[in-house]
Amino acid sequence: MAGIAINSDVGEGFGAWGPADEGPLLDQVTAANVACGFHAGDPDILRRTCAASAARGVAIGAQVSYRDLAGFGRRFVDVPAPTLINELLYQMGALDVFARLAGSRISYVKAHGALYNVAARHGGHAAAIVEAVSLFDRRLPLLCQPRTEVWTRAVEAGLRPLAEGFVDRGYTDEGLLVPRSEPGALITDPDEAARRAVLMARTGTVVSVSGRTVDIAPQGGALAALCVHSDTPGAVAIAAAVRAGLAAAGIESRTPADVASPVAVESTASAASAGSTVGASGAGAVGGTEAGR
Repeated sequence: MAGIAINSDVGEGFGAWGPADEGPLLDQVTAANVACGFHAGDPDILRRTCAASAARGVAIGAQVSYRDLAGFGRRFVDVPAPTLINELLYQMGALDVFARLAGSRISYVKAHGALYNVAARHGGHAAAIVEAVSLFDRRLPLLCQPRTEVWTRAVEAGLRPLAEGFVDRGYTDEGLLVPRSEPGALITDPDEAARRAVLMARTGTVVSVSGRTVDIAPQGGALAALCVHSDTPGAVAIAAAVRAGLAAAGIESRTPADVASPVAVESTASAASAGSTVGASGAGAVGGTEAGR
């Protein structure tokens, strides 16, 4: 079968705070979701994270966020869409400089935390993400979940959404992430994470916290990426187990750009129809805190 990307959020420090060496984690993944300064990261961290990623041949992705450094980007911010677009462009532009200095480039975009989860239901903020990517470089893939507002709008705009699964996070029966404040939100056992990764890659499904098998792949397609969060306890061991488990199952670990293909994007009509079932769009569809990531 086609390969799959393994990505992780990195560069999530600020000043003297944060991991001093993310090399062991970068050694296990194929894509680095680099914090762009709004939920974490500063110029020094952005530069060294890009350099460390490029040295390993790890793809650099812009992980954009609400402007919420104090809350680590895990709180909903009711920012007007035009301002959000500009803030996302600002973040991508900042990371782009350091990626280029490292001899690499931004090769995909992924929202962080509350923005990722809010955009699953909030039409205005989903549209802002899609507009920002389109203005920055519409060739870039956008990592997100199928049957969400952001996926639907990305397809409608002619972008390339890539379906993502989370090996270290619990799922609801609707195929969304369990809020971190609820039981079953985190998967910390490396062997369990590896088994989930193989199941996701092979079948595009995951077992929810209620025991239901849930389809998390796009219609007619497959997952393109699997995420291991760097702040999940034992993240390095989890990432290593996932990579080894995929290899044992004959599934190659690749970068997001390597697995991007038309099969990963369902038709506009089917995406729009499915997306309408996820939840109502607009600010009233979200709460004041992050829904899952």
